[in-house]
Amino acid sequence: MKVLMFGWEFPPHITGGLGTACFGMTKGLLKNRVEVLFVVPKAYGDESEEAVRLINASDVLIDIHKKENIEFWKNITYLEVNSSLVPYVGPEAFDNLHSSDIKEEFETQSSVFNAKYIFSGKYGENLLEEVARYALVGAQIASSSQFDVIHAHDWLTYAAGIAAKKASGKPLVVHMHATEFDRSGENIDRRVYDIEREGMMAADRVIAVSNLTRNIVINKYGIPAEKVVAIHNAVEPVDTGDRPMYASHVPEKIVTFLGRVTYQKGPEYFIEAAYKVLQRDKNVRFVMAGTGDLLEKMIRRVAQLRISSKFHFTGFLRGESVDRMFGMSDVYVMPSVSEPFGISPLEAMRSNVPVVISKQSGVAEILQHALKVDFWDIDAMADAIYALLNYKSLPAMFAKYGAHEVDNLKWENAARHIKKVYEEVL
Repeated sequence: MKVLMFGWEFPPHITGGLGTACFGMTKGLLKNRVEVLFVVPKAYGDESEEAVRLINASDVLIDIHKKENIEFWKNITYLEVNSSLVPYVGPEAFDNLHSSDIKEEFETQSSVFNAKYIFSGKYGENLLEEVARYALVGAQIASSSQFDVIHAHDWLTYAAGIAAKKASGKPLVVHMHATEFDRSGENIDRRVYDIEREGMMAADRVIAVSNLTRNIVINKYGIPAEKVVAIHNAVEPVDTGDRPMYASHVPEKIVTFLGRVTYQKGPEYFIEAAYKVLQRDKNVRFVMAGTGDLLEKMIRRVAQLRISSKFHFTGFLRGESVDRMFGMSDVYVMPSVSEPFGISPLEAMRSNVPVVISKQSGVAEILQHALKVDFWDIDAMADAIYALLNYKSLPAMFAKYGAHEVDNLKWENAARHIKKVYEEVL
């Protein structure tokens, strides 16, 4: 079986868990004898192709005079050039992105009969234009490639999935890793919501990363329940024999938050719980690893609470830096307000680090050996952190059984369920 898969990012060039999940998923599918053609807006040349054949959308030539392409472009209704929409972050973060120099200009290269669109592959001010042009490329790839099923990840690629389905007549599966309600609460961006709903309505099947997300898809978007299936994410196994030992070089114990510093991830609750823990135990350091629109606000709050000497902000971490951070941690906390799944607790448990997670996360549905609290209950969160730091038998038990639990949450097993979805739509 061969799958045409659309994603917006692929390791090592990632901004969060989506690219990591896609990488693990493709490796799991390969073990289940599923070949994947993975399309990204921009490939950098250093991506791992051990489990996929990567297609760089920026290299694809489009026949600009082809009737279907002209009609497609005319019918784009959500295209807004220079839109200030940036996924995963709010207006404050966009202002930071806009004022910095991290965006790349959108370019078009053309000849007499065809055009090549050079994508930035980032989340700049012309994002919706890139999404629309990416869909046009998707249709071109679908009409010239051999495959059985189309699989599109999150709203940025749904238009490409729809275009590919129209061009090829092949069934479409869309994967909902996070909804607009997860990212923005009730103050949703209607443009994103409309794209998400259109993609799920056009799909033959919708995969949600948890039952929490499945319920949102059904109740908030009106997608028929029989069309939506929950398949939990997994984590890549590691060879414990090759895992290096990391020293923290500080006498205190370390409690870590790792994720985007934005509303969805609940960083403010982590800081308030940290303050309460430090009132009872001074032998602790807290780390907030990540970037996001709330970062400056969180730094100010730490200063207001006068705990700066016990609090560290590392910025965005990836790859070996993440492993090193977990290797130095004594407790990992994920206080998410709304977390469709949450791979980072699995990565922490894989490193024998006990975890505290919010009950409002998809991963809470499958983890048994984790302490679970409501994201807003900072007293319960502080108590859980304090207990894991001070009662030796508790973290020992969670580390022992948690690592074994995570070892069974393999992408190979998740991919088996995904392949079954493919077979059903075929």
